[in-house]
Parts: sequence; structure tokens; C-alpha cells
Amino acid sequence: MRWLGLFATRLAGGLLTLWLLVTLCFALLHAAPGGPFDTEKAAPPAVQAQLAARYRLDQPLSRQYLAYLGDLARGDLGPSFQYPDFTVNALIAASLPVSAGLGGAALLLALLLGVPIGVFAAAHEGGRLDRLLMALTATLSALPKFVLAPILILLFAVTLKWLPAGGWVAGDWRYRVLPIVALMLPNLAWCARLTRAGVCEALGSEWVRAARGRGIGRARLLLVHALPAALLPVTAWLSPALIAVITGSAVVEHVFGIPGMGRYFVQGALNRDYTLVMGVVVIAGALVIVANTLVDGLRAWLDPRLRTSA
Repeated sequence: MRWLGLFATRLAGGLLTLWLLVTLCFALLHAAPGGPFDTEKAAPPAVQAQLAARYRLDQPLSRQYLAYLGDLARGDLGPSFQYPDFTVNALIAASLPVSAGLGGAALLLALLLGVPIGVFAAAHEGGRLDRLLMALTATLSALPKFVLAPILILLFAVTLKWLPAGGWVAGDWRYRVLPIVALMLPNLAWCARLTRAGVCEALGSEWVRAARGRGIGRARLLLVHALPAALLPVTAWLSPALIAVITGSAVVEHVFGIPGMGRYFVQGALNRDYTLVMGVVVIAGALVIVANTLVDGLRAWLDPRLRTSA
């Protein structure tokens, strides 16, 4: 029953956060100058009136807001202004698997590579390899994705000609490599640095020194005694890492021309496609809330003290 109450509290908090996000995004979009049908060649007034009526833009803002919330409660994200033959649900249903596949693969690879690198650096603390790895990870963590992505294109597509510079062909893994690497590298750097710091701190603790005094080998000390404690800050980092992957995917998908949610978000923002932007924000916000809940559950499972305080 305690876990049920905790789940209900998390669910209520998540729904409140999502409502605040929708309200803020709705207000900002309609406060921005320009409109979805403002083009260089203005349409006749009768056509503009028909378009406004079709998309409820002729109604007061409060009625538009309440109507959007009603549609959202039914799972309807509305029609797209930019793609009149498609609903926002259809566009997101087609683009979400692409974005989720790239982001999920990038985050998984960052964990699978970052944790061993962090443990290796901690095992050689203060040595040349440790300093080299920390210098590389510091550089990668400071590089923004809009800089890293063109560098990867210049190196692996233009100079070496190993991989395509952009575009998307379903089922062809070569088009996925550079976008995944661009999303992965900064996260890998942070994961490695957090793991190294956690393992170094754990190795200096009294209980690890006591275990060393009992004659336990260095490998067992690292993997069995120090690493589990070092994974707690890594699990806490997963939430901001997921947010970074979602927000960074908009840049990476735009640079590589990938038909994912990020590219639709950028195009929707440029063309004042209110419903498309709102739809992407709602889905991304819901994903972040779900991921935060899962990460909190994982941390509570790793650390009994968190279960007690929950």
C-alpha cells in the first residue's frame, strides 16, 4: 500500500507538471509575433478567414486553450498547420520511433562504455592514462552538439568517406552511426567522469579500506565494493542525460536531416505550427516525467536509505 500511495503521488505530480508545461508552452507560442499563415504572399481575406475558422484561430484565446486541453485529454493532438494532410498524432507516431531509437541507443552506449572507462581511470588514478582520459572527457563534455555533429560529418563523411553525411534510409545502419555518436559522446564523457569520481571516493572510504585489510583483491574491491556505491550518482545523472538527449536530438536531427521529432519541432517552431510544436512538447515532457519516475525507482532499489525516506 505504501508503494501504491507513492505511485499515486508521483502520478499526480507528473500530471500537474505536464499541465504547467502545456499551459506555459501554449501561452508562449501565442504571445510570439507572427502567425501560422503569415507568408510573403498574403492569401485573400476570405481564405484567411476560412483557415482561421478551420483551426479555431478565430476564437478567443481562452476558448482555444480549453478546447486544446479537451482534445489532449482524449489523446487528440490536433491537425498540423504545416502538413494539412496529416494529424499531429500521425506525424509523431511516424517520427517518435526514429528519435527514440537514436536517443535510446546513444544513452545505452554511453552507459556501456562510460562506466568501464570511469572504472579504468579510477584504477589508474593520477597516472598518465587517467589524466589523458579525463582530458578527453572534459573536452567532449564541453563540446555542444551543433559543433560536434559538423566535425563528425567533416571527418567521417567528407574526408574519410566512410559514412553518409546526412539523410535517412530506413533499415540502413550507416545513416544511424554519426547521429548516434554525436548524441552519445557528451553523455559518455559525463558518465565516465561521474563513475571515476564515485569509484575514487568509494576506494578511500573506511569500509573499503577495511575490506582491503582483510586481503580482498583489487579487482574485487573495484567491481564488488566500490562500483555499486559509485553507480548512485550515475543513476541520478540519467534524468538530466535523458533531457539532454531529447533536446540535443532536435539539433542533431536538423543537422543530419533525420525525420524525427526534433526536426518536426524545429520546422514547427519556424512555421508557427502551434499544434505540432505543442504535440512534440507534450510527448517529450511525458517521456521525461516517466523516465524521472523510473530513475527514482532505480535509485531506491540501489540505496535502501532512499526507500526508507520515501
